[in-house]
Amino acid sequence: MGPAGSGKSTYCATMMTHCQNIGRSVHLFNLDPAAEKFEYNPTIDIRDLITLEDVMEELQYGPNGGLIYCLEFLLNNMDWLEDELGEYEDDYLIIDCPGQIELYTHFPIMRRICECLQRMHFRICGVYLLESQFIQDNSKFFAGVMSAMSAMVSLEIPHINVLSKMDLLGKFKKRELERYFDPDPLLLAEEANTSMNPKFHDLNRAIVQLIDDYNMVSFLPLNINDEDSITAVISHVDNALQFGEDQEPKEPKDEFDIEYD
Repeated sequence: MGPAGSGKSTYCATMMTHCQNIGRSVHLFNLDPAAEKFEYNPTIDIRDLITLEDVMEELQYGPNGGLIYCLEFLLNNMDWLEDELGEYEDDYLIIDCPGQIELYTHFPIMRRICECLQRMHFRICGVYLLESQFIQDNSKFFAGVMSAMSAMVSLEIPHINVLSKMDLLGKFKKRELERYFDPDPLLLAEEANTSMNPKFHDLNRAIVQLIDDYNMVSFLPLNINDEDSITAVISHVDNALQFGEDQEPKEPKDEFDIEYD
């Protein structure tokens, strides 16, 4: 999840490829009724139940209102989703979510969907993507941190924040980047205040004090061209999910016939 343009679909495709390469049974679940193109065809697709285009045409809703209607329609038809998920209860599901940020911060829809999935005995981890370009402007970065924190508080599920598109970021020294992975908002606010009108300084301090009081938000960097970066992110997700702890160990395959005397 995350704002529009943060790289959610690219993240899903990258993780699908990685999971398949390591031999994991993985499926894509599309939760965006307005989606058009996927690198991988979704195994489960909300568009088989309802589409944003149909809602906008039949009910004369706008895009945002239509999206909320679609997800509320899903909540009222969870038996459909339960039937769709029934075959994959032991598999790894990657859910591609819509890009409207209010779904995670303002409305209880996504939280209710998560609660329904948990009642079906699925373990859930939220992955919130924030575009790495945000670190080039501290005020934008604060806004991104606030939206991530709002989603964490709203959903109340295991949660990981990711700085996406690190491969597109300009030249930054490693030490400079690390300041944003586990940010010290009070220090970053001082830097922001040096380039902003003094009338905003008190507001900046109030915002960063709120972030500092919660002390919840940290980020993992994701470069989709770096296998180590991908592995690090999915390892954190697996740890949050406790993935694999209930699986039986596999017997090693015998590649050679060994004769014993």
